Amino acid sequence: MTATLPVERSGGGRHLAGTGTLLRFALRRDRVMIPVWIAVNALMVLSMPNTLRNLYATDAERADLLRQMAANSSLRAMVGPVFGDSLGALTAWRVGVYAGALAAVMSLLIVVRHTRDEEESGRAELVASGAVGRRASLTAALLAAAVADAVLAVLLAAGLAGLGAAGAVAFALGVAATGLVFATTAAIAAQLTESARLARGIAAGVLGAAFVLRAAGDAATDDGSSVLTWLSPLGWPENLRAYAGERWWVLLLPGAAVAVQGAVAYGLAGRRDVGMSFLPTRPGPAAGRLASAGALAWRLQRGGVLGWSIGFFLAGVVYGGMTEGAADLVGDNEQAREIFERMGGQSGLTDAFLASMIGVMGLVAALFVVASVLRLHGEETSGRAEPVLACAVGRLRWASGHLLIAFAGAVWLMLLTGLGFTAGYGGEAGPILAACLVQVPAVWVVGGLAVLLYGLLPRAAVAAWAVAGAVLLLGWIGPALDVPQTVLDLSPFGHLPKLPGGEMRWGPVVALLGVAAVCTAAGLAGVRRRDMES
Repeated sequence: MTATLPVERSGGGRHLAGTGTLLRFALRRDRVMIPVWIAVNALMVLSMPNTLRNLYATDAERADLLRQMAANSSLRAMVGPVFGDSLGALTAWRVGVYAGALAAVMSLLIVVRHTRDEEESGRAELVASGAVGRRASLTAALLAAAVADAVLAVLLAAGLAGLGAAGAVAFALGVAATGLVFATTAAIAAQLTESARLARGIAAGVLGAAFVLRAAGDAATDDGSSVLTWLSPLGWPENLRAYAGERWWVLLLPGAAVAVQGAVAYGLAGRRDVGMSFLPTRPGPAAGRLASAGALAWRLQRGGVLGWSIGFFLAGVVYGGMTEGAADLVGDNEQAREIFERMGGQSGLTDAFLASMIGVMGLVAALFVVASVLRLHGEETSGRAEPVLACAVGRLRWASGHLLIAFAGAVWLMLLTGLGFTAGYGGEAGPILAACLVQVPAVWVVGGLAVLLYGLLPRAAVAAWAVAGAVLLLGWIGPALDVPQTVLDLSPFGHLPKLPGGEMRWGPVVALLGVAAVCTAAGLAGVRRRDMES
């Protein structure tokens, strides 16, 4: 007998038949990914009060911070305005924007994975052949995102309750609401395109636009009152003003956005066949031909490379423009100076800030490399690699095309970062470009580990994201928490020379290049010898 999912007899209920089963399946599939995202976000937020307590220990230091932020538009563009001098208000100011952005990324990845990814792989059609409602998959995906956001909100509210219950609840609801807004954005994107990659790109593009709107609005005003800030979903939690006279009515804005976008997504889902979309992909190249496996890899990844390139250059411009303002903000605060020095070295404050921010961009470049390497895994598991390998194309040649884009793309992104820093800061290009390029060996080590996992343990290839996340966490939060150097050295970025301003040390650079080469070679050997998945 064939097992079937329960069917509800009511007119509306039949469209949601099997939702509960699909939800449990989605949560089971994401039993690693969701907890990792939640843990990273929660750790970032909950570690901040103690850090800020050490940074701004006196009322005078906090009052000086408020005055500096009111006058420093570049820093407001990055982290938003500060609305109070309490420890809770400072925590909401320092991590609110980034906690909301991380929740948004987590939510959009969950929704696309359990909607368009399933259709692209053909699994959704198999599921739909059973007694499953037309909108069950979309509902289950949105509910999975809602569960993840709800768990995150509970952890944040409980962890921040000691600073004030009302503020903790407001902050947690603001972060969770941001995640739900972009979950429904991703649900719409999944209906518009046939490609899961493009759906993620559309949703991520909306998130990037929201960040730019909020940044422009906060740079213009110091109280979050700009129209641009109100137009951005990332500006709504900020204007909720956790720990600074909560404005609960602001939660109506994300609530309305979720309702409207959800209705649009459900309407679109009911008007198309499984596997189809409203923006169909053109079959094949518009002009010319694909002469090699490398050309095919470039065609598949060029959109992603373009998006990352724009983001890195603009981030470099913004961080470069912040450099002088950051030096003014730190002033005589020894604790803040020590954090920058742990991240960027013992040079002057300006060089230390540049080195720390360039290091952050290197950490983000590691995410690009992992995404690019794991494109191999996606091509293999979807079955698209088989027709290519059935031709006169060897496995190493096929894999090398994608790896060339991944590793060379990292160099390209760091060069663009250096050009952006130079444009924003106005300093000499040589030292800044050298500081950016010195990040590449550590980025390549993370990429080499991703190749190693894919080649030897293809079913565990997604663990490369956990490696990249751990490296990002150590580099981003570790210095602020004064984590022991032995722990920081677990990250390849912990061994790099701190440029500009520090002494160039070639030994660690060469060693990291060697580790990256060995891991990549071992991974390619695994690809050559093992069976291909499908």
